[in-house]
Amino acid sequence: MLKQRREAAETVAEALFAAEKAIDAAISTTATLAALMPSSRQAARVSALIGQDALMSAINTMQALGAAREGIVTTHKHLSVAQRDMGLSAVSFGEGADKPGDAPSGRLTIAA
Repeated sequence: MLKQRREAAETVAEALFAAEKAIDAAISTTATLAALMPSSRQAARVSALIGQDALMSAINTMQALGAAREGIVTTHKHLSVAQRDMGLSAVSFGEGADKPGDAPSGRLTIAA
């Protein structure tokens, strides 16, 4: 039974890390886009009125992605509790850091 719990936890952990990575990539890519729009407009020597709606849309997207990241971090914390509840608190999965600010150790350990 421990083997099945461990396998299930590993599958979920892999999906969690993939979701976290995807959200971070979306934030980075959208930030690059948002940063390029004003500088590109200036380089093209066009009015600030040009592309304002697009810039605001990108900024709104960044806010939504920030909320998505907050949601996946909360999911991560809840899964850490579930991991402990399943009797797998001593088991480490995938990437992560021991504590916020620590260098990655290759372990999934989150203090709630």
